[in-house]
Amino acid sequence: MKRLLFKKRSVPVVTQKPLPSLKLCLLLDAIGCVFIFVPFVGELFDILWAPVSAFLFYRLFGGGKRGILGGVFSFVEEVIPGLNFIPTFTIAWCMAFAKRHKNTTFVFRPFSR
Repeated sequence: MKRLLFKKRSVPVVTQKPLPSLKLCLLLDAIGCVFIFVPFVGELFDILWAPVSAFLFYRLFGGGKRGILGGVFSFVEEVIPGLNFIPTFTIAWCMAFAKRHKNTTFVFRPFSR
């Protein structure tokens, strides 16, 4: 009787865009910070790296509002002197990872095998 009254409804499958690797995000942040200590070459490199960084952020973390805002922030962070130490890609990766796994319980076991 249930089969006649209640039809099974198919649930649409939503595929998520895979996260970029954490190693890649750390590498991109390191590239942005590497020339901080070189006086004049560092500023020239920042001017060249800022649009590349913004484009990579937009492509890695998806388009839309989040990708555009993150790309703009990444551009501004690289252009303004003294802000290169902010790990923009790594912070964005952590935020995306936390959002994706917000219902998962993580247990910290430092000495387990």
